[in-house]
Amino acid sequence: MRYAYLTLLLLGLLSTPLAPAADSQNHQVVDGVSVYLGVLPAEMILGHPRGHPESEMHGGPPTGERRYHVVVAAFDAATGKRIADARVTATVSQLGLSGTKKKLEPMTIAGTISYGNYFTLPGPGPYRIEVEIRSPRTPRPLRLSFDYAFART
Repeated sequence: MRYAYLTLLLLGLLSTPLAPAADSQNHQVVDGVSVYLGVLPAEMILGHPRGHPESEMHGGPPTGERRYHVVVAAFDAATGKRIADARVTATVSQLGLSGTKKKLEPMTIAGTISYGNYFTLPGPGPYRIEVEIRSPRTPRPLRLSFDYAFART
């Protein structure tokens, strides 16, 4: 039930153009592009039946512990229109350590395009998630850096 709620929350965040917001831990605006970051446990995908699009994306959810799905959604900050023609990469690293760089693959959620892939986050963090977005809409690659740590329970 908890994962169903989190899935619906993420779908709402990533499928709806959002009003301009102040930069936060998971949101930044760079060169007129509004970028949102989501980090979800890969276990959320494991409940989908075989053949379900989410069970197959990025080659299927990884096995093992501490696997997470890193998701990015990008919008034109002025119009709120989703950017669906980008090439996106992310590098995830614990602060002070080298990281893992992966292509964030386009994926359709609720009829809209977001970008994502699976990463291992072996400890509590904090982590640095560096995102690069290349799009015909921008004159140069956009580079963003997010600091991420798991919520303490």
